[in-house]
Amino acid sequence: MISLDGHSLDIGTLIKASRKKEPVELSQKAIQSIEKSQQRLNAIIDQGKPVYGLNTGFGIFADRSITPDERQQLNRNLILSHAVGTGEELPEEIVRAAMLIRANTLSKGFSGISRELVQTLLDMLNRGVIPVIYSKGSLGSSGDLCMLAQMALVATRMDGEKESESSLAYYNGAKISGREAMQQAGIQRLVLTNKDGLALINGATFSTAILALAAFDSAYLCQLADLAASLTFEALLARTDPLHPQIHSARGLKGQIVSAANIADMLQGSTFVNSHSHVQDAYSLRCAPQVHGAVRDTLDFVLDTLSAEINAATDNPLIVEDGLAISGGNFHGEAVGMGADYLGIALSELAGISERRTFRLMDKNLNHGLPAMLVGNADKEGLNSGIMMLQYTAASLALENQTLSSPDSVRSLPTSANQEDFNANAANAANHASQIFENAARIITIEIYAACRAIDLRKRENGTLKLGKTTGKAYQMMREIVPFQNGDAYWKEEVDRLYEFIFGQGHFRDTFSGGI
Repeated sequence: MISLDGHSLDIGTLIKASRKKEPVELSQKAIQSIEKSQQRLNAIIDQGKPVYGLNTGFGIFADRSITPDERQQLNRNLILSHAVGTGEELPEEIVRAAMLIRANTLSKGFSGISRELVQTLLDMLNRGVIPVIYSKGSLGSSGDLCMLAQMALVATRMDGEKESESSLAYYNGAKISGREAMQQAGIQRLVLTNKDGLALINGATFSTAILALAAFDSAYLCQLADLAASLTFEALLARTDPLHPQIHSARGLKGQIVSAANIADMLQGSTFVNSHSHVQDAYSLRCAPQVHGAVRDTLDFVLDTLSAEINAATDNPLIVEDGLAISGGNFHGEAVGMGADYLGIALSELAGISERRTFRLMDKNLNHGLPAMLVGNADKEGLNSGIMMLQYTAASLALENQTLSSPDSVRSLPTSANQEDFNANAANAANHASQIFENAARIITIEIYAACRAIDLRKRENGTLKLGKTTGKAYQMMREIVPFQNGDAYWKEEVDRLYEFIFGQGHFRDTFSGGI
């Protein structure tokens, strides 16, 4: 059972709740913090002072007064009017992650909401009511307003609402109205009042969820990139001098040191490497630790940002200990947007250098004696195309990544009649980082597939060559999934099968994740 306290949620726990569907509860500390915060808010209400979003309108309408009798309608109008997302539906794991993050941030004790509101989100998670959330429409600045409002429509209600105004949700595999999903799950939908609506939808929560899952998976991708490079080192009979630890300690960059040691360790015992007379390899091999290491260092920075953000109070205003409701801007997703941009750039580079290594495997002028396009029989070149088109696919994905990794966080358009005049664009950045990850995963799978084929062709020429301790294990596992085929074949089916094997939750991932 995962216990939320608003302070100690980590990425690993987020993965357990979003992907493995571990149940979640409020800790006693969280319950006390939530109740104290609500007491402080009630004291502020009793004073009758103007407080943004409590007895005023929102955004440009912050100067309009709202009477106590209008507060429920104010909250309902906020949720209804803001639930305007578009695009494809977000995957269930992202919605679950966002719901957990929102519940955790509300548990911190700065939001003035009721314990029942947070518990409703947890009940939805535990019983499998998953709101339909559309992926586009958020600027990630006043928070992911449209996405969180879609979630809130399912969790809350208003007397006299139309069923369509409860939005849509998945329950037991069926997409039904939010009202029906909650009824079937036995969860009471709540009527919002006071500051409830703002608390639910202020914060770059979905941007953070998307980025958190991509960043978690990127740690594994870094391991795979080192493995792919190691296999290509062997396939191209590369020199291991550039992996010498003193080279990397002389520079002192942590990620570079880790990647160099990783590749060197994977190649231990290999007789493929250093078996050719050339003195120096191309950058895509010789500088692999430097490039992979820069990605690792960038990922560490992004993970640090995420670790803070998933435990952050991000709504506005915040109810602080001395009984004040203070307006601020913690909902602004600049840190998340920049983090997503940094990750997207890093993954684009990780994939880009992988595609260059795949290219070298294919070119008989660069691959030290392998057949062009890794055709199985050199005398059938032309009749057979080999795996030429896989490099085309990798190149296409690498080019797409170069476009997608153009930063989103440097772009802004004003909203709310210039009241919100500098926006983060965090949701677009997170979505693009996630797309870049998917492309990078495909590119690295192609390199692994090509390197294994090249190794087979090397072994045909010299059966005494021996793979490294780790590369040999990986090669054997992959050959059990996709045996070598000599002539042309339907390569897509094989590469897709290998992709599912590598990135699925199974033995290969457990073996090569590096304890992530």
